[in-house]
Amino acid sequence: MNWYLDVLKKYAVFTGRARRQEFWMFALFNLIAAVILVIVDAALGTYPLLYGIYVLGVLLPSLAVMVRRLHDTGRSGWWILIDLVPLVGAIILIVFLATEGEAQQNAYGPNPKAAPTY
Repeated sequence: MNWYLDVLKKYAVFTGRARRQEFWMFALFNLIAAVILVIVDAALGTYPLLYGIYVLGVLLPSLAVMVRRLHDTGRSGWWILIDLVPLVGAIILIVFLATEGEAQQNAYGPNPKAAPTY
């Protein structure tokens, strides 16, 4: 749950890097929350209302963590736009998001996996 809340705390932070675990745990909790809201909406008879508000609320954090994840792999955040290419674009984006990040510091910041030095 902390992974989800950490991403929400960085609501619109598009700079830096995000680990695979941070991105995929956010995606998992986001999916679970969306499914629960769809079920609650259907039960209340207000289907797109709660779900729509939730989707709009997490749109920026979702984009921000995706950009930070792409930064971790050494790619620009503009690679998100490859998702606009039908079928192939989504597959390529998923591969980019699942790829391990660069071990060394890159143009977007230090490795988030590295232990902090005091």
